[in-house]
Amino acid sequence: MYVERTHKKQGNKEYEQILLRESHRIGGKVNKRTLLNLTHFPQAQVEAIEWALKHPEQAALAMAGEGLTLQEGKSVGAVFVVTELARRLGVTAALGRGRDADLALWQIVARVVDQGSRLSAVRLHETHALADVLGLARGFDEDDLYANLAWLSEHQDAIERRLFKARRNGTPPALFLYDVTSSYLEGDCNALGAYGYNRDKKKGKKQIVVGLLCDEAGEPVSVEVFSGNTQDPKTFGSQVHKAAQRFGCEKVTFVGDRGMIKQAQKNELTEAGFYYITALTKPQIDKLLKTGALQMELFDEKVCEVEVDGRRLVLRRNPVRAQELAAMREDKQAAVEKYIAEQNTYLKDHPRAQTQTALNRVQAKIRQLRVSGWLRVEIEGRTVRLELDESAREVESRLDGCYVLDTDVPTETADKQTIHDRYKDLTRVEQGFRTSKTGHLELRPIFVRSEKSTRGHVFVVMLAYLIRRELERAWAALNITVEEGLDALKTLCTMHMRLIGGRELQQIPAPREQSAALLDALAIQLPPFIAQHDVRVATKRKLTSTRATS
Repeated sequence: MYVERTHKKQGNKEYEQILLRESHRIGGKVNKRTLLNLTHFPQAQVEAIEWALKHPEQAALAMAGEGLTLQEGKSVGAVFVVTELARRLGVTAALGRGRDADLALWQIVARVVDQGSRLSAVRLHETHALADVLGLARGFDEDDLYANLAWLSEHQDAIERRLFKARRNGTPPALFLYDVTSSYLEGDCNALGAYGYNRDKKKGKKQIVVGLLCDEAGEPVSVEVFSGNTQDPKTFGSQVHKAAQRFGCEKVTFVGDRGMIKQAQKNELTEAGFYYITALTKPQIDKLLKTGALQMELFDEKVCEVEVDGRRLVLRRNPVRAQELAAMREDKQAAVEKYIAEQNTYLKDHPRAQTQTALNRVQAKIRQLRVSGWLRVEIEGRTVRLELDESAREVESRLDGCYVLDTDVPTETADKQTIHDRYKDLTRVEQGFRTSKTGHLELRPIFVRSEKSTRGHVFVVMLAYLIRRELERAWAALNITVEEGLDALKTLCTMHMRLIGGRELQQIPAPREQSAALLDALAIQLPPFIAQHDVRVATKRKLTSTRATS
């Protein structure tokens, strides 16, 4: 047996084919047979196979454990699994070939395995055998990774297009789910940072706005970063353009929240030949109720549909949500009553205290809790007294749990229940934001400043989220979180072997029971060996503690 490499040119590109072959003679004629196509195998595996075939005696000694010394090597389990999933999902192919593609893949794997800054991504090399798994030929430092973020930003359109084409296999999605979030910044120097509506409730901090476009299954398709003061509807036009131009979609439906798809956005979708599913705001619902177009009796736990001015409106009352809002209202009233009791106690214990000051404090509390519509306070002697307006409270609570969906999707395409269910699918985008921002992937804190670096950083997180979703699906039946599974695989380390003659290899031991179950769930089999690549991956900047002692 031997490994055969062939090269052929197609246009301006050169392709390499790697085959495991054997030859034998029949009647004096040499016959060759291909045993395995190694073209898409990791380079480290191919090199290990080549070495074993060229040095069968040493390979036998290595397997037998003779004439060698063993030393604990780097962690290989987690990085190998994430790298393999990146290949399966088409991420590796979408990135393309070359040094920048390798560095981009390094950043994506690092984001899944061990989150942090570009410095921490470089330091991953100290404990993980990612350089050997990827077969890197050249080393790098954090400056190379920062430059690589700019490369990712510049090539994001092409990468997303290739990934979309490969994953959809020529079948466009029936709909897109789109939503935005904000992510606050710790500093003031980010090129896209601005003050705006902060969903993180971080007052006084600049932010960026991130829009995530997903397909019907919640799989991320595209991500875009906007200035921190960009309003939600202003981010929508570019998504319509992507669907039509970048992804070549036709007759697709966009699902967006009530603040996202307004009349201007509906007009954009109509011009592009697309449909929409969105929701009405509370003032819009109130207006329809006042004009008699809708009646309160239509809101029920079962989905109802009416047609108003040629529009399909899908109505429902969620009893669980109604109970939650009622309980929240009770809690707010209790909080105000408790605060009033505290103020009255203070007034009683301090005869010289001003009652107007206590009244102002309670009124501020009521405004803070947004219950001024049905809770009022007045002074009676030296006591602050609470007044409850039952009729105003009843008016405010009448739409608890009620919502109205607005769509122009034809009835023959989707019935009322389908419209309702597709709108509820927006929770999949929200789950992506939770995982990416505050959960596993740690979009923030953001350690970059330039526009291109910021866009590249967010793009890395999106691609990492795609891989994480695959891990979550595969390990769901094992009753283990993605983080716990990766931590278990991190304990699977190579055994560094030094053979007679100075040749060095890294052997991967048989995984223990838990690691084996994690690998089996992904249908991934680790190779027995990986070749070692002596490349210099190190930070230019040392840790403070290291500098102090050196």
